[in-house]
Amino acid sequence: SSSSSSACWSSSVMLASLGATIVDVLPIIVVVFGFQFLVLRRRVERLGEILAGFTMVVVGLAIFLVGLDMALFPIGEMMAVQLVAAEFLPELADGQSRHWSHFYWIYLFAFAIGASATIAEPALIAVSMKAAQISGGTLDAFWLRVAVALGVAVGIALGTWRIVTGLPLYWFVLGAYVLVIVQTWCAPRAIVPLAYDSGGVTTSTITVPIIAALGVGLATAIPGRDPLLDGFGMIALACLFPIVTVMGYAQIAD
Repeated sequence: SSSSSSACWSSSVMLASLGATIVDVLPIIVVVFGFQFLVLRRRVERLGEILAGFTMVVVGLAIFLVGLDMALFPIGEMMAVQLVAAEFLPELADGQSRHWSHFYWIYLFAFAIGASATIAEPALIAVSMKAAQISGGTLDAFWLRVAVALGVAVGIALGTWRIVTGLPLYWFVLGAYVLVIVQTWCAPRAIVPLAYDSGGVTTSTITVPIIAALGVGLATAIPGRDPLLDGFGMIALACLFPIVTVMGYAQIAD
């Protein structure tokens, strides 16, 4: 029956993902326990809890990777293809060529999905809570997340516009770095390290798969674009613009 075949397929996919995850995590285990026993020469305290934690990590990563293949990657590619389909875009008059302004829905979707995915990013939630705690309430955890989310949203929207127009990636990366350098000189010194770290924590478990799938799907759907050359690079912009917005938030709140 279809239900039994589907269950068999799901089990095989899960087992394959679990095996691959064990292979990926194994070097970490070897390094940690190797240093513990061979260098420090000490027995591991709470060994049972640590092994249970490693087991949870492996199983959780395996399930997460299956979820990426089944949900997040397909959603990003599907939305990109649908939003730039000829039947969805505005109709062209006779002899009129397609202009970048006709793709406004994909820019809006990129902005919205970038902001919403960043707000839900677990790593960002943890960092913002810790930053608010250390700052003694000077930095608000929620508004810090909003500032980072706006930076990611702007970066992804700009990345989709770059793919549509076909402009070189390095123009945008260099421009973003100029903004970062200027903001670094102008922002309060205390916020600069946190702002630089914000670019890294935003591109994590939830945001990266959606951004990558959106970029590749968009480059695949637009004629003349190479998914490898044009589809990637959006993550770089998503890392850089939060640095600018977090330092801007600190300047406004100062």
